[in-house]
Amino acid sequence: MITLRSVRKSYGDEVRIGPLNIEIPKAGITSLIGPNGAGKSTTLLMIGRLLNMDEGQIRVANMDVARSRSNDIAKILTILRQENHFITRLTVRQLVGFGRFPYSRGRLTKEDEAIISKYIGFFELTDLEHRFLDELSGGQRQRAYVAMVLCQETEYVLLDEPLNNLDIARSVQMMEHLRRAANELGRTILMVLHDINFAARYSDRICAMKNGQIAAFGTVEDIMKPDLLSDIFETKIEIIKGPYGKIAVY
Repeated sequence: MITLRSVRKSYGDEVRIGPLNIEIPKAGITSLIGPNGAGKSTTLLMIGRLLNMDEGQIRVANMDVARSRSNDIAKILTILRQENHFITRLTVRQLVGFGRFPYSRGRLTKEDEAIISKYIGFFELTDLEHRFLDELSGGQRQRAYVAMVLCQETEYVLLDEPLNNLDIARSVQMMEHLRRAANELGRTILMVLHDINFAARYSDRICAMKNGQIAAFGTVEDIMKPDLLSDIFETKIEIIKGPYGKIAVY
């Protein structure tokens, strides 16, 4: 479980996030949605300990994120930011191999190599594993990044806008992979998504944020309501029933 208690973060006098109080159950996919500036990425980065909170407590798998050792956190929690600054002359296999660093400290064992191959195969990158990152398409590169964080084999996986810069087809492909990771590998995935309909189609739970606050949290059925979403996004949103569930129409 991921638990936030009275978590606050401020940027000057104009931007204030919190207090945030929420319990996100383990297993499955939880998506953070909301308008720009709602505090989604900031919340994710605080949970992933890439950004310090000003007040409050965050616990992941009953470990205090702020007080636990980095090595211990790295074995239960991994995070992928929007901005990735890896050297483009890394191969796919070398990149995915970074996910084993908390265990191998750079000295990969046969077991590590087998785990790397497992996730390269899971994300359908086997034919590309010796290609350099700058030789890949945007969708292929994003799959390699996500393969890297899953290769860390943590129970909790945090993803900041994993569909960023992907077209619809590649976005569907990515979400199908993440759904499989939750179902088949038992991962707890918390991600920031801008597209309500991708969140509704693939998530188990949705956390909607607005003005630095948690506006609503619940199942897809709980959140996919026209009045609720119209208030959060401050524009008229209608909900229709499609072949795969409810769809938001702007």
